[in-house]
Amino acid sequence: MAARCDRIEEAYEFMLAYAAQGLATDSGSGAGAQVRQFLTGLDQALTGLGDVFRAVAADDAGNADKYAAFIAVLDRDAGSAQAAVRLVLAQPGISSQMVDNLNASIHLRALLTDVFLVDEVLKAPART
Repeated sequence: MAARCDRIEEAYEFMLAYAAQGLATDSGSGAGAQVRQFLTGLDQALTGLGDVFRAVAADDAGNADKYAAFIAVLDRDAGSAQAAVRLVLAQPGISSQMVDNLNASIHLRALLTDVFLVDEVLKAPART
């Protein structure tokens, strides 16, 4: 789960930098080639994200209902963000403005907030 969180955060950071470059398309630049790689990695990290966190939740059986409610949110947010990422990946050219709009989408922002929370849960001291 931690590796997926890292991949999602790294992709978002790259996308912020790409959006600031003002490129009309991803063709013909190093950053352009990388944006598709980062978006593809983000797409892969989002696939089954809730199921991966469900495995983490299995270690805290006493709070299973609380994890289940959050996992439903995580699944929904990951699915919505993934739909937006896939829409961008389907385009023949990915402009900085398109990535900026993706970065600003409520779907990606909700997912990032979820991931930041999960990351902190993973860092929390072990429960007894």
